This record gives sequence, structure tokens and C-alpha cells, in this order.
Amino acid sequence: MKKIGILGGVGWASTVDYYRAIAEGAGRYFAERGHGSPLPIPPMTIESVTQAKTRALRGVAGDEDSWAAFDAVFREALLTLEHAGCDFGIIASNTPHARLHAIREGVSMPILSIFDATADATTSTGATNALVLGTAVTMQATNYADRLAAEGITANTRLPEPEIAEMQAMIDSDFYGGASDTAHARLLAFCNKHAAPGTAILLACTELPLAFPDHLDDPVFEADGHLFINPSAAHVAAALNEALEG
Repeated sequence: MKKIGILGGVGWASTVDYYRAIAEGAGRYFAERGHGSPLPIPPMTIESVTQAKTRALRGVAGDEDSWAAFDAVFREALLTLEHAGCDFGIIASNTPHARLHAIREGVSMPILSIFDATADATTSTGATNALVLGTAVTMQATNYADRLAAEGITANTRLPEPEIAEMQAMIDSDFYGGASDTAHARLLAFCNKHAAPGTAILLACTELPLAFPDHLDDPVFEADGHLFINPSAAHVAAALNEALEG
């Protein structure tokens, strides 16, 4: 098996869930093939950055120079994983992927993109429209929209700024460290307001799927009258495929 490098810490709850999902997915894979206990899991190294620091280093949309310090923190973490002998890396967070083009500069180790994994999952549903929910950075960027457009899917990533701020505040208050008692209701109310019938709703913050504990490992699922895409689960599935290749 290939060794996986996980860049985590943004936030820690999703990092834990990535590790769990990879380990359990590998366990299922080997159990189905008759492997005895203990079931193998891929070797992994986690490099955890400090979210309070990276949040403060966020730049301004459209100003590349303003992101230099932010990019450097994640680039250094990926290089640490590379030096630890990891065969490939994944970032257990949506937000830094908006800067992946810059973060991966100088990194030789392959990095699996959450955008590619999510596009494959969304395409499988047959949906032609998508709503991207996530942090302000994710919702202000066009990365998901651009990648989905290549598959013939139209994504609305630019809700009005007050709605983007509402989603960011929801993530900070109801999802950091795990889903709160009100997380599911608040998220569903937001979806009911902004997602037309048949829209694929991308839970494009790695904490948002925590509102649906029965679907944490499902790249695609239906709940509460909506079609959801779980980019985290799609990303984990892609990582498992890569780690177990051959």
C-alpha cells in the first residue's frame, strides 16, 4: 500500500474523520477479500497546522500577493509530509484547495484534489445545477464552479455576501469541533432557502457533513428532500483508491 500524507488541523474534527474514514474503508476492503484480523490500513502521517494561525493569514480574493504567508504554511506542511516518505498527500479541508495551485509549488509529492473527486461524484448523479456551501474563501472562489463546468454542471458559488457571511458564521459556531445540536436545522434552513429542486448541494466544508452522521462515508446521498454531495467522502474514496492501487 502507498503511504498517505494527511495535512490536517483546519479543523481538527474533519482531520479525525478523514483518518477514521480511511481506516474503516481499508478495513472493509480487506474484510471483503477474506483478510483476517487485524485488518490492514494504509500507512499514514498527519501534519496538523494551527487553524487560528491560518485563518489570520487569509488573503484577499483576487490579490495573489496577499496570500503568500497563507500559502507558505500549507506548502511547508506538505513538504514535511513529503520528507516523511509519503507517496501522495491529501488536504483534509476544502478552504486551502482554493490555493492549491500556489500551495503545491515546489512540492514533488502528488496531491489529490478534492475538486476532481467531487466533480466525479456530482457527475454521477446526473444533476446539471449545483450549490456550493462552505467557508467564505470557498464560496467566493470559482474553483468548484470551474471544475464542474468542465462536466456540464452549472454551480452558483457567489451568493450575496450577507449569505456567505451567514454560512461562515454557521460553520464557526455550529460545526467547529463537531456538529452542535442546532447544526442540522440551521444548515437545512439555509438549503431550503437557496437550493432549487434537483440541485446538487455540495457540502464543501469538511465539517458540514457532520450534520448528517448517517452519511459521513457517502459521497452522494439524499436527505430531508435534498440531494447532497459529500466532498470529504469523495476525497477519502479517491485516497483509498490511490493507496490500495495494485
